[in-house]
Amino acid sequence: MDRNRQLIAAAGLGLQLQQRRSGTVSVSVSVSVLVVSVAVLGCCLLPLGAASSPSHNRDTSENHQKSGHGGTQPTNHTKKPFPVLSFDYKHVKQPFEIFLWVLLASLMKLGFHMMPRLSSIVPESCLLIVVGLLVGGIISLVGEKPPVLDSHVFFLYLLPPIILDAGYFLPIRPFTENIGTILIFAVVGTLWNAFFIGGVLYGVCQIEGTNLHTVTLLPCLLFGSIISAVDPVAVLAVFEEIHINELLHILVFGESLLNDAVTVVLYHLFEEYAGVGTVTVIDVFLGIVSFLVVSLGGVMVGAIYGVLAAFTSRFTAHARVIEPLFVFVYSYMAYLSAEVFHLSGIMALIACGAIMRPYVEANISHKSHTTIKYFLKMSSSVSETLIFIFLGVSTVAGSHRWNWTFVVVTIILCMVARVLGVIGLTHVINKFRIVKLTTKDQFIIAYGGLRGAIAFSLGFLLDSNRFPMRDMFLTAIITVIFFTVFVQGMTIRPLVDLLAVKKKQETKRSINEEIHTQFLDHLLTGIEDICGHYGHHHWKDKLNRFNKKYVKKCLIVGERSKEPQLIAFYHKMEMKQAIELVESGGGVKLPSAMPSTVSMQNIQPKKTPSERALPQISKSREEEIRKILRTNLQKTRQRLQSYNRHTLMADPYEDGWNEILIKKKKMIEFEKRVRRCPTSRSDVKTCFFPVLLFLSRGRAPPVVSHFHKPLH
Repeated sequence: MDRNRQLIAAAGLGLQLQQRRSGTVSVSVSVSVLVVSVAVLGCCLLPLGAASSPSHNRDTSENHQKSGHGGTQPTNHTKKPFPVLSFDYKHVKQPFEIFLWVLLASLMKLGFHMMPRLSSIVPESCLLIVVGLLVGGIISLVGEKPPVLDSHVFFLYLLPPIILDAGYFLPIRPFTENIGTILIFAVVGTLWNAFFIGGVLYGVCQIEGTNLHTVTLLPCLLFGSIISAVDPVAVLAVFEEIHINELLHILVFGESLLNDAVTVVLYHLFEEYAGVGTVTVIDVFLGIVSFLVVSLGGVMVGAIYGVLAAFTSRFTAHARVIEPLFVFVYSYMAYLSAEVFHLSGIMALIACGAIMRPYVEANISHKSHTTIKYFLKMSSSVSETLIFIFLGVSTVAGSHRWNWTFVVVTIILCMVARVLGVIGLTHVINKFRIVKLTTKDQFIIAYGGLRGAIAFSLGFLLDSNRFPMRDMFLTAIITVIFFTVFVQGMTIRPLVDLLAVKKKQETKRSINEEIHTQFLDHLLTGIEDICGHYGHHHWKDKLNRFNKKYVKKCLIVGERSKEPQLIAFYHKMEMKQAIELVESGGGVKLPSAMPSTVSMQNIQPKKTPSERALPQISKSREEEIRKILRTNLQKTRQRLQSYNRHTLMADPYEDGWNEILIKKKKMIEFEKRVRRCPTSRSDVKTCFFPVLLFLSRGRAPPVVSHFHKPLH
């Protein structure tokens, strides 16, 4: 033992001498040695811990044998060594698998965007579904059961982030300007698709030889209501990649958001009717009332939570860290509260996000706004990726019942019903629109009616005991989803290029364009006031006034509720830039009247205009300038009284207009006479007799001040 200690001491002394000669050892080498040491130590301790069990068992067995021979000796248990490393996968199985799926999905999405040639041809949703099919196939080959896209997980956890992101960043102006067209496509178009597909499918099922004679009318209508709804997830995934223009994007995407209420009502309606078996006139009337309750009730729930979120953000100035949390929690509570009463949770999320955004952003800090923006984008992207992957996995894992007739007829009817509905409704809509929808627009709207995971989840919710054809419905739904996402999603980009459809502008509009847009809005509002025609410009102006007078004072804290003045902001920014330039000591020519303490050596000669660069403005400042220019333009009009033909009153002095003209003419002649008056005191009475006359009547001509000195 002493010999070993001496060797260790000698080795340590040698190491110290080596360090003194070569300097200190690098940090990276030390860390590497530490990691290797820990790894070796773990490998050494693991077999030791594993080998302790047999020795422990052997000692225990010997003790038992000794106690068996003696009969009276107590059993002596040896102390079990502390387990250094253990394995318990069941304890973390569920969160581990969830985050593993999220990690794999994110890596797949990252790899997809690193291949621009592939991403320009194949939509991201198609590739994710293919990945899901491969993963599901591998899991099945291994012998395990692949996970299925559960409807409750989809509606409660995966869908809300996507809808909240769409509702919070919803372009309010194009959405409100086209709300009539969107509602017609969402309500009337969805009803047409549901009844057309369901009715024709029922007729096909009654044909002999199709083996579908057991399918009755109500299940066919239920299937038609499920498959008729345009899916917002699929539309977002495809339309954002092709960069379609704002009008077509908001029409198709708005339809996919608002048709949720129609789909939910029809789904529950036909599901209930299929269990009862008979439908009366009262049931139809109650179905219409249910649609109004589901849609308007969802909007009301979302509006209430949006106002609460805005009001709560008034008091978060001292707790900036939790500001984004209120946005997420209030939005999710709105969705869950709507789902409790079977209202439209999608409508609630859209209303909540759209209402609370302008007030919340006025109260929270810039960092909180950035956090909300990127967290919503991140969560919606991850949810969208998981939905498409799980859709592919569920295709492999689910039970299917294939019927060629039913599947092929369903695909054909979906396309025919969509085309006929868009053409017929557009013919009516164009009679009331200023900007007409062209044939190209109609084709893109009809071709962009994609189906997605919402239809699959609604079909998955069906009870197989009440609906024996559930597996056949799911097979047809998955086939329609694959057809719309793969065929229509992959060919819509070349068709848009071929038809030369206008695409979305990648850059923002200039300030000049925004100012002229606002100017035209207020000009049209004034024209509507004068004509007495109360159009949407008039009501929008009324709503803006009510918002500024009452709502902003309640929901926005302090001075932020008052709009900033453009001139004050400009002077503030100008002064800040001037101070920065003076402190930098370059490019500034001080005025001669100002006492300068700056050395002449620090003042550089003035550069030529071509070399001088414009001062850089940050993006936040530019957005603030845009906001000021947009919102302060209407102040001029709001300071004046609005008139229309119904409220115009007669001018009380209109009858005396001729008399005013005569008096004005006499006044001009009087001024000419006064200017010709002499300045001698003898003629003052004669010249200024008219002046005295005016003074006696309480009126003073403007030329009195000219003869102020002679009067003294």
